[in-house]
Amino acid sequence: MSRLLACSLATATCLLAACAGPQIAGVAPIDGTISGQCHTEKVRGAVGLAASDVTIQRARVDSDSTEVQVVRGADMRPGGANAPVPVTSGGSRLTVETGRNNAITGLSCS
Repeated sequence: MSRLLACSLATATCLLAACAGPQIAGVAPIDGTISGQCHTEKVRGAVGLAASDVTIQRARVDSDSTEVQVVRGADMRPGGANAPVPVTSGGSRLTVETGRNNAITGLSCS
């Protein structure tokens, strides 16, 4: 009986592992390189998201920046999180502005 239980447990474990969702990919550039020239047009969708470490690093990589700076408490942007974020480029640093609730309110390059 214990042999049947062990086989059932092994089968159940395999089935549950197969049903598990995909793992979140590591924070690495899709093409394998970061140019070091910041561009915000690919990361404007991050505005309004929580400024977690993973989100900030993903924005840095997706913007092709080698550095990132977080400016906390920059919630004085007119129009709030729904206002369009201007596209900027140049420099090697992405600046991420956050608001009162640690949500991203703006992005810029420098």
